[in-house]
Amino acid sequence: MTKKKELKGKCGCGNVKYLIKDKPLFTQACHCKDCKVSTGSSFVIHTMVIEEDFEIKGDVASIELPTGSGKGVNAYFCIICGVYIFCKYNISPGRFAVRTQTLEKSIIPQAHIFVKDKDPWIEISNKSICFDKFYDRDKIWPKESLERIKK
Repeated sequence: MTKKKELKGKCGCGNVKYLIKDKPLFTQACHCKDCKVSTGSSFVIHTMVIEEDFEIKGDVASIELPTGSGKGVNAYFCIICGVYIFCKYNISPGRFAVRTQTLEKSIIPQAHIFVKDKDPWIEISNKSICFDKFYDRDKIWPKESLERIKK
């Protein structure tokens, strides 16, 4: 049985606040070129959650951005401060990818993906969680998370 663990987060100005009502599925840092461009940074950290476990208050707008898969992603951001809060990848219905650094408490990534595109000055000490491209979710994600997304 899944242990309930609520997490809270918000945008920069506080207009958008959210609650993750159950344990996240998985957290990963992505070093792909698309994420670098969309964040203006070296990588992004996403925490995957089930859509029904995500409660949001405040006004957000969205825009579709490109992805390596070609399927696209809808990014949702605060209409006042512009902070990107979460996204819906079109290849993952029923799940959201929350921008982890908008959480009140940080979550350590369980994987680093697209490290082939990683900026050379970034050092990741745990090489066992690094993947040149993507990974096999059935082998990497916790069994509990895999069971939850099958429901």
